[in-house]
Amino acid sequence: QVQLVESGGGLVQPGGSLRLSCAASGRILTIGNMAWYRQAPGKQRELVARVTSGGITNYVDSVKGRFTISRENPKNTVYLQMNSLKPEDTAVYYCNAEVATPLWFDYWGQGTQVTVSS
Repeated sequence: QVQLVESGGGLVQPGGSLRLSCAASGRILTIGNMAWYRQAPGKQRELVARVTSGGITNYVDSVKGRFTISRENPKNTVYLQMNSLKPEDTAVYYCNAEVATPLWFDYWGQGTQVTVSS
């Protein structure tokens, strides 16, 4: 089994910063893409940012220039640095990883709440 454990969410004022972390553990042979999704109340889950095993990144337009995704492959960990946060960034953020065990499966974290409010 593989587990993804997220941390770093919380309440922050507009313009503030937060850093999310997600560590994968268990019977892992290798990890492919890692990503962060978010889901706001009443909205569909959306992809926020993705990083390949080689470090190539892509972002949803609404966070470009404000969020940075990165990963530490030896630690099986992915991060999301969020700066200049806006109220519309409020959502539950989920970590996602493509993991080979050796069969490839998609795994999700339990979610961490990010609330941007004054």
